[in-house]
Amino acid sequence: MRHLLLSCALLLALPASAATVEVRVTKVAGGKGKINVAVCDRERFLKQCAHHASVPAQAGETVVAFRDIPPGTWAVLAYQDENGNNQLDRNFLGIPTENYGFSRDAAGRFGPPDFDDAAIEVREGTTVAPIKLH
Repeated sequence: MRHLLLSCALLLALPASAATVEVRVTKVAGGKGKINVAVCDRERFLKQCAHHASVPAQAGETVVAFRDIPPGTWAVLAYQDENGNNQLDRNFLGIPTENYGFSRDAAGRFGPPDFDDAAIEVREGTTVAPIKLH
């Protein structure tokens, strides 16, 4: 009995498992500017996402890896910030003028997609999230 209690206590003391999300952004235009990527939970989708990164744009494909992401349901978004102003530029109608994309190639009607349309399951190990810029 004592060994069972000790074993349970040790299991509870182990750190929670974490995963890696490898975001593969394709259709990157000519290596201009940078690629901004965010990994978001439902609560912060399209707001201030918990995990974000910015890397120089590589023509064709740019890869960004996020480590220590808790397993669960996440959505990934990316855009090419060609002018380096750290925002997705839009025209006077609110339509983006810089290329962007979501996980699962999610697209919205008259606005961004819903979280559920872009949601991916992240498990232990590495989850690859392809994003095609449009």
